[in-house]
Amino acid sequence: MDVILLQDVKALGKKGQIVKASDGYARNFLFPKKLGVEATPKNLNDLKLQKAAEAKHEQEVLEAAQQLAAQFEGKSVTVPIKIGENGRVFGSVSVKEIGEAIKSQLGIEIDKKKISLPIAIKNEGVVHAAIRLHPQVSAELEVKVEGVR
Repeated sequence: MDVILLQDVKALGKKGQIVKASDGYARNFLFPKKLGVEATPKNLNDLKLQKAAEAKHEQEVLEAAQQLAAQFEGKSVTVPIKIGENGRVFGSVSVKEIGEAIKSQLGIEIDKKKISLPIAIKNEGVVHAAIRLHPQVSAELEVKVEGVR
């Protein structure tokens, strides 16, 4: 019997796949536990429509990430860092501080987990931070670190 899986089933297949299963296994295990449905023409059409809707949603998310990446193009933020005598820096600049600077200076709210730094920022200067907006889209932002006493 052909079965459309509604959830991942170990040793059988992943969600959305059409697999062959014995009649007893399908009727006594897969159907009662809502792990799969019989592959009738109606259910196959529903699966096709569901996959099309998921693809459309994924495309919209990708386009939104690309638009957000375009907003970061050529922009920079300034982050203050406390320095003492002889230009010695106290601590370092964290991604949380960079996220707050982006929100206050550019008006864009970004989760700190999406910001990655190539090195720890422990001195004044300019560093380029990568912002991962989507698995296929990332943006680069210039971070200017200025010392304050």
